[in-house]
Amino acid sequence: MSRWGFVGRAEELRRLLTAVTDGGGRGLFFSGTAGIGKSRLLREGLAALPTDRYAIWSVAASATTAALPFGGLVQVLPAEQPQGLSPAGILRWAVAALRQQAAGRPIVLAVDDAHLLDPPSAALVHLIARVENATVLGTLRNGEQVPLPIRALWTDDLVDHAELSPLDLPDTTGLLAAILDGPPDTCSADRLWRLSGGNPLLLRELVLAALASGELAETYGVWRWTGRLELAPSLTDLIDIRIGQLTPGVRTVVELAAFGEPLGLELLTSAAEPADVETAEERGLISVIRDDRRLNVRLGHPLYGEVLRRQCPVVRTRRLRARLADLIEAAGKRRRDDLLRVAVWRLDSGTAQDPALLLGAAGQAFARYDVPLATRLARAALEADGGYAAAELLATILMFADRPEEAVGVLDAVAGQVDAEDHRYGRWLTVRGMVSYWGLRQESTVEELAASAAELTDIADRARVHAFEAIMRLHRLDLAAAQRLSCAVLDRPAAGLAARELARCTLAHLQAAQGRLALSAAAIATVEAEAAQWRADMPYLQLALELARGTRLMLAGELVGIDAIVVDEFADLAGAGDFRLGTGYLGILQAYAARLRGRSAEALKAGLGACAVLATSRVYAGLAHAERAQAAALRGDGVQAAEAMADADRTHAPGMAVLYPWLEQARGAVLAVTGDLSGAAKHLGELADRLRDDGFAGHEVLVLHDLVRLGQAQHPVGPTCSDGSRRTVAQRLTELTEQVDGVLPPLLARHARAAAEESPGSAAELLAVADEFAALELTLYAAEAAALALHRLRRQRSTGAAAAHDRLGDLLGRCELVRTPALRLAQPALTEREWEIANLAAEGVASRRIAERLYLSPRTVENHLQRVYGKLGVAGRAELGAALRSIPGHDGGLPR
Repeated sequence: MSRWGFVGRAEELRRLLTAVTDGGGRGLFFSGTAGIGKSRLLREGLAALPTDRYAIWSVAASATTAALPFGGLVQVLPAEQPQGLSPAGILRWAVAALRQQAAGRPIVLAVDDAHLLDPPSAALVHLIARVENATVLGTLRNGEQVPLPIRALWTDDLVDHAELSPLDLPDTTGLLAAILDGPPDTCSADRLWRLSGGNPLLLRELVLAALASGELAETYGVWRWTGRLELAPSLTDLIDIRIGQLTPGVRTVVELAAFGEPLGLELLTSAAEPADVETAEERGLISVIRDDRRLNVRLGHPLYGEVLRRQCPVVRTRRLRARLADLIEAAGKRRRDDLLRVAVWRLDSGTAQDPALLLGAAGQAFARYDVPLATRLARAALEADGGYAAAELLATILMFADRPEEAVGVLDAVAGQVDAEDHRYGRWLTVRGMVSYWGLRQESTVEELAASAAELTDIADRARVHAFEAIMRLHRLDLAAAQRLSCAVLDRPAAGLAARELARCTLAHLQAAQGRLALSAAAIATVEAEAAQWRADMPYLQLALELARGTRLMLAGELVGIDAIVVDEFADLAGAGDFRLGTGYLGILQAYAARLRGRSAEALKAGLGACAVLATSRVYAGLAHAERAQAAALRGDGVQAAEAMADADRTHAPGMAVLYPWLEQARGAVLAVTGDLSGAAKHLGELADRLRDDGFAGHEVLVLHDLVRLGQAQHPVGPTCSDGSRRTVAQRLTELTEQVDGVLPPLLARHARAAAEESPGSAAELLAVADEFAALELTLYAAEAAALALHRLRRQRSTGAAAAHDRLGDLLGRCELVRTPALRLAQPALTEREWEIANLAAEGVASRRIAERLYLSPRTVENHLQRVYGKLGVAGRAELGAALRSIPGHDGGLPR
């Protein structure tokens, strides 16, 4: 693990440097909790100051020097002090000594942990702050007694005083990436940030402990934390120091908060002495937070709870949890999550006797997508004689925890409790079928489920089974049967709500693939509107909803819509609850949106994160690797793209055949980035034909546009017409604008037609198309259209090339590293010699020096430069550097 770097704090660092360099002489003190990063910020600020311009002294006060006169500043004062001086005289001598050492330079005195200064040192710091041409900087720890001379610094308006806040989530994520030499996945970064409270010191201890225990590990280049916490002794000692000694009453308050947070203030004061509650709040051990009309109590820091819970004896722990359950039940379980909290406390205290309580809590936890907790509660309900209902719920949860074999065992154990006449049999069939089809990859499950449905006499039970059969048939591309079954479920008034909405999700996904995006959006909206009703019965329906919605948004090019769903409530719940299928799929969507924006590094990071989360998945892993391949191809990394594509083929589930358009589209990108452009065009053409045969017009539009991006707008596709000809890509795209909804298909068709034409006005049309792509945030497509326009204008030697060049430069400035065949068109056809001369000239090397270096005559160099100016569309050297930097793939040397 690398050394901890300095991340974030840009504004605080700027403020600290400004305090020294603005000439005003006002100093700056930062206060904050221990480990928040005060000392590191001070060191970084001092390191940025030039020692030839400033006389810089840095001291670190400590408890060992606090009892010695001038002990805090012993590091900067001369060893020998003059004898016989009064205290005031000694202070004047010390100031004079520092000014003499400064030799006319401005004085900068930095004092770390200034609250530990001895009285004479504190007085000297105050005196220096009053000296002309001197600046005092320092740090203070919250909660400590500050010497009066130091406090007077800001009360006398000699320095500014600011509170150093905890690191925010982006800075914490950046710090983790720097330390681990690789990005953490989003959920792990969020959990570590919350648990550390944004405190770098505590974060360090958490990471060290997680690495040592193997709970923080790297998968596909992304670091992922399991969430299990091993408290290292050093971390426990840090927290113990912060908590300090507790009286029995205060300990009870803090322990009740540790096991019960958030806990109502009224409830806590009824279980403990109010005076002890006040003491705990005054010491920062707990905090009181207003939540709507209630006052809730939480611990002062998340890690307090981890330490206190682990240090609490077993018998006391069980008693405290039982006490909390008693308190909530006596109050009537009025809050929404009281049922879940009471069940967990009863289970942990050994007082859980009601299987109905455990089962209800398990269902509530699963509805929140907290898979580990739901598994634990459902298993406890089953062991407490919860019967078939507990077995069904546990098996369902195990399926979504990537444990299908165990789920089958649970279901088969209760198979004898239901038969065809029992209404529970339909539910057993659907759960058993779901586990077999998606978990165990048994495609024969579909036919078995259909045969079993025929035995059911209850219409609602049969509709539920048919809804599951329909989505399975969609996923294996039995499209006509999937549509027929889904419509039949929706046509049955007796069908249950969850079955109806599952069928509606199947239709919404199919409609999106077919390009009927408006119908798909309406169906998705209907399902969402009923979420409160179906979530309790079938919370995993959310996955079918997200797959349908994500497919529609990707095919429509609605990147803002993707942004919205990756940050909505489901995303938060799935991440917090370790619901990997949900977080993994949302990561794929995030990677897709970043890629179309040209944010290749962001796309690759999100794609790798999705691969890591879905490493054990039997559903979406292939799709994650395909998106990772696309991101690598966008960056021009053919090796990684090919590796990712191989992983996609290896992990893709046959039962998820409906995802083939995305995988095969990625294969085309991989062929192109590895140099096989003709193979890529052939593959994409065949893919477009297959999509047309399957009726997937929504996907076909995007694949045809990929052909346009490869310069194949006039490539023949589709069947042979009566006159023996075939439609071109541009013609087929134009035809599809009548079948596929939305603003994107007409724009893609315009791009195709402009790319297919060689007329003088095609460049202007390409630039207009680029502007419309940019308005939709499809920056990658916009840059590629502008690159083709620039290529044509240069060939025409048009005066509009300069403006097009600027437009392309602006678009590429919004992107990260992007290297696609379409962008290579903007790379002018310079010879190797011209590239060498252009690069040297852009660096400011004179023509005579270039000639000497390359063994050419100065006239030859000038002739080459004139040809370079013409090919780049620039007037001379002043514009040369900017022109070269805007060329895709140019990094200061010969272009790749």
